[in-house]
Amino acid sequence: MQRKAYVPGVAALLAALLAGCTGSSGGDGTTDDANPGDAGTASAVAQPGKYRTLPEACSAVGQSTLDTLLPGIQQITDEDQRAKAYEGEATLTYDTDRKVGCRWKVEASDATEYLSVDFERVVSYDNAVSDDSQAQELFAQAEEKADLPASATAGATSDVEESGTAAGSTASPAAKPSGSSSASASASPSGSSSVTPADLQPRLLDDLGDEAFLDDALSTSGSTAKQRKVTVAFRTSNVIVTIEYEEQPTTIGVTPDSKEMQDNARKLASQLDGSLSG
Repeated sequence: MQRKAYVPGVAALLAALLAGCTGSSGGDGTTDDANPGDAGTASAVAQPGKYRTLPEACSAVGQSTLDTLLPGIQQITDEDQRAKAYEGEATLTYDTDRKVGCRWKVEASDATEYLSVDFERVVSYDNAVSDDSQAQELFAQAEEKADLPASATAGATSDVEESGTAAGSTASPAAKPSGSSSASASASPSGSSSVTPADLQPRLLDDLGDEAFLDDALSTSGSTAKQRKVTVAFRTSNVIVTIEYEEQPTTIGVTPDSKEMQDNARKLASQLDGSLSG
């Protein structure tokens, strides 16, 4: 029986056809090789925030600072009760790496005083959004909620160490004696307390963290006593810190001093900003 002749060219052609079919089949082909650096290149992952931990909130405020902000604490004669007042009460939280806080409340003879400090470490779960950017967005929402006056500007702040007052404003009381309240010693005429000097209006702050604002609200409770609440919030990288400082005088007609409360809150904020560690 005569064998067929072996034709090398035909075998080579069949091999080439088979190779072509194999290379073009399936979704795992290296099609990006034709355009290196385009679709096949992985997107850059956003940088994590500077801070990975948070401080212990109730230990973040020193005793001397509490004496200044909450002078009524020195009126507590029972040593155990006074020690407990200094300790504060930790805010309930389920993740101390993400959010912590502490509250203090002191009922003095002339006023009830409140202080709260909250730390929030922002973490973005979107690889395209950095922790800092996520924190910046959340801080913008808090600033919008504060509803600052349209005239608020970053340059409209006064030095927290300045001892004088702005032109046209009344002089601030002298430094408080031990155990006294920051409530103004004299009552303001009805309605006049709504007039606030420009440098004490709610505003942005340009000397604290990456961005910051201050809010100052005077409310009237059912007893018609004036309660002032000063809020200072700031963002440093991916950590947002919020301080709320309140005073409710026991005497009707007495108004807590705005400048003194603002200065105390801002000094505390500066301390907390400096104490943060990555």
